[in-house]
Amino acid sequence: MATDPRPHEIVVPRTARYYTLGPTHGFPRELWIVCHGYGQLAGRFIRDFAPLDDGSRLIVAPEALSLFYLESIPERRSQKEPRVGATWMTREHREAEIADQITYLDRLMLELRHHLSGASPRIVVLGFSQGTATVSRWLGAGNVRVDQMVLWGGQTPSELEMVAWSNRLQDAKLTFVVGDADEYVTPKIVAREVERLSTAGIAFSLQRFSGGHVIDADALAILAASFQGR
Repeated sequence: MATDPRPHEIVVPRTARYYTLGPTHGFPRELWIVCHGYGQLAGRFIRDFAPLDDGSRLIVAPEALSLFYLESIPERRSQKEPRVGATWMTREHREAEIADQITYLDRLMLELRHHLSGASPRIVVLGFSQGTATVSRWLGAGNVRVDQMVLWGGQTPSELEMVAWSNRLQDAKLTFVVGDADEYVTPKIVAREVERLSTAGIAFSLQRFSGGHVIDADALAILAASFQGR
């Protein structure tokens, strides 16, 4: 009599890739960890942050561990260099995926801090689109403590228990950034997220800009400047 297959797990080493702008050694004034969205690659995503590269910031873009082709097989056959993207997770093997990404980002932070000296920099963690859920889970369960947390073009994942999550963030300042023409983060979604945070008593700032589901250069400059007074 046939039996159902049983799943098993094994932990294996992985080689993770990340990109940087700015001084990787010494004592930068700020350390930014920026997590890309679904289907993006870190090397392209970090280019949006080039205007912040003034020599006093270290900007780091970790790349999600799961890579995939963006086009279908017939489309790829007609292209010389098919496009590739990355995703932080899917619904398959979900809990393990989340645990792996938290371990990955914790280890990345340890590696980065090992090369920095002097006073601790201001730490900014920014997630864009799918990356907002990634950084939310990381800061809620990982070992890092940050000064500023930015959720850009996305929202907190639904499974978070908001009061406990807020306690894990300690004194981190939370900012939401959303474009007024964002096709994914609609006004209805923004209103729901605002209500969820307010009900849990979580303080946050909401920054809007004229644009869509993108990292807007002007909005980014305003955001970075706002941290100087906090």
